[in-house]
Order: sequence, then C-alpha cells, then structure tokens
Amino acid sequence: MATHAPDGDYTFDNGSPDAVPQMRALESFLDPITMRRLARPVLRLGSRCWEVGAGGGSMARRIARAVGADGDVLATDIDPTHLVAEGNLRVRRHDVRTEPPPGDAFDLIHARLVLLHLPDRRRVLRTLADAVAPDGWLVVEEFDCTAPVRVLTAPTDDAAKLFTQVMDTMMGVLQDHGADLGWAQDVHTEMATAGLADVDTITHSQSWVGGSSGTSLYETNSRQLEPDLLAAGLSSQQLHAFRRLVRDPGFAVMSYHFVSTRGRRPAGIVRGAPHTL
Repeated sequence: MATHAPDGDYTFDNGSPDAVPQMRALESFLDPITMRRLARPVLRLGSRCWEVGAGGGSMARRIARAVGADGDVLATDIDPTHLVAEGNLRVRRHDVRTEPPPGDAFDLIHARLVLLHLPDRRRVLRTLADAVAPDGWLVVEEFDCTAPVRVLTAPTDDAAKLFTQVMDTMMGVLQDHGADLGWAQDVHTEMATAGLADVDTITHSQSWVGGSSGTSLYETNSRQLEPDLLAAGLSSQQLHAFRRLVRDPGFAVMSYHFVSTRGRRPAGIVRGAPHTL
C-alpha cells in the first residue's frame, strides 16, 4: 500500500526497492489474523467485495478464493503495481481520499493499514460505511503504535536503548507525515457513529525474534524512512547498528498492537443518511 504524506510525497511507496519485502512481511504476520476476522458470517460464497489499499494483493486473492466463482472482488490501490487481475479478482487504480467508491452495495469492504495514514480518515471511514450493502460488513484493521516499544531480550542494554531511540524517531517521522498513531483506538467509536451494528474489536500482539519476518519490518521501514530519520538526528552508524540488531536471534521484541474492528450495515439503514450515536 502506498501511503500519502501531506507534502505530496509517500511515506511508504509501492515503487521503492523495499516495498516487496515490507508487504511480504506484513502478509505473513497479518493475513492469518485477518482471515479469521473475515470468517462466516462476514465472508460468504457469492459475496461482492472491495479490498481497499490492496498493496501486494495477498488478501484480495484470499478473499477471491473464499467467495468462489460466483463472487466478485475488486482490489484497489493508489499504486496498483503489484496487483494482478485473475478470475473473479479485478484490479483498479483508485485514490480513496479523493475519488468516490468504485460502486456501492459491497457485501464486504476491507481496509488494512490504510486509514491511519490519511488526514481525513474519519470522512473516508464514513464513505466506506456508506458503500456497504445491507447486512454487509466493513472491516478496518490498523496498528496501534501508541504503546511504548517493549524489548524482551537484547544483547546489551545499549542495544535495547538504541532500538527504542530509533523506533521513537520513526514514530515521530510518521506523525510528521500525517499518520495518527492512536487512530486504531478510535475506529470502533467511528464505526458506531457511522451507523454500523454488531461492532466488535480485537487486539493481537506477539513476540518477534531477531531475523524473523516480523522484525524485518523494522529494517525495511528504517530503509524507506532513512532520509527522514537522518534529518531527525539519527546517524548512519545508528541505523546500521539497528538493522544488525533486528537480525540478531538474541533480540526479541513485542510486535505492534494490531487492532481489527468490524461492523455490519443494518438492513433498515439508508446509505448516506446522517449518522448519530
């Protein structure tokens, strides 16, 4: 997924050399969690689905298989470089911030790690909710990056301090680019305000050991954000040491908190009507 910054640049660009390993690491960690959240009654045979900010397309492909040949899946991204249309899976370039939904009455709309990067995230969520069919579902999943990073094991105390320093700087850079690090905590309330029913939220976190696909996220993020991290006061030597550390099997850290929220469009609610609690 390409994420937009207020100055017109991209925080994480699908065209960068580190985009593919970043997407693969995210898919490895998150896809099994997401598929459990999309199990029946959320995802059904024959469903019409929209995968927003589809990135590498792994979830769009999984959803396409789950809905069967009679279902239809549209995968969109502001940069669909890594998306491939096949069978019941269609691909379209789409900017969810500025363009209307590519259709309406979707049985499922899924957006993962998209809205936290958008300054107008609340308006976008309401737009997505309005595009859900009666008895259809909106599923929004984000990282909650407000909790302090918890290092479990590290070769030295200085190594643990370095990791925390780099991560604190990285979070500051993301905020400077318009990300709301605590947005995940607001999604449940925003869905209820948008008129959705049966809203529920789960949070997942687990340990990541050095050299795993999870800790590789830290390395690829540090490469994509390197110019900003250097401008924020980190040195090249610190970034090199950080990357060695996250490959060290003696290092372990708790993952970001992954927050998954879903809500259903009641059959009697008219899409686009004013929403109140």
